[in-house]
Amino acid sequence: MLTIISMEGIAWLTHRYLMHGPLWFIHKTHHTPRHGRFELNDVFGILFGVISISCIFNGIDTFSPLFWIGIGISIYGLLYFIAHDIIVHRRLKLGMRMRGRYAEALRKAHLIHHKTITKNGSEEFGFLFVHPKHLK
Repeated sequence: MLTIISMEGIAWLTHRYLMHGPLWFIHKTHHTPRHGRFELNDVFGILFGVISISCIFNGIDTFSPLFWIGIGISIYGLLYFIAHDIIVHRRLKLGMRMRGRYAEALRKAHLIHHKTITKNGSEEFGFLFVHPKHLK
């Protein structure tokens, strides 16, 4: 659980200060209507996957902290994919709709984030944890 909390913090900071900062030219494709199956913003998933795999392979011999960092990034990436791409944006159709308090709060918070289509003025930068105000 500590790994997920740590990764959420890193993801929040990365989303707020890099994706909505100098890397906006890539991330803005996620704030506009998508044409086709992919968007330029998907390169972030590839990048984080490469970082994760590199950490795992470079730390596997001794099970160094690098190995566990890579595992943490992988687990967080899987949870992110489920929460963001399946539950919120429904990019992968599974023939069912996720319901429940958490799924609805997650969707609501992310839609608040998408109200802004510019680099500045967004809120709700988290991916897995939602503010308790959205759980009501």
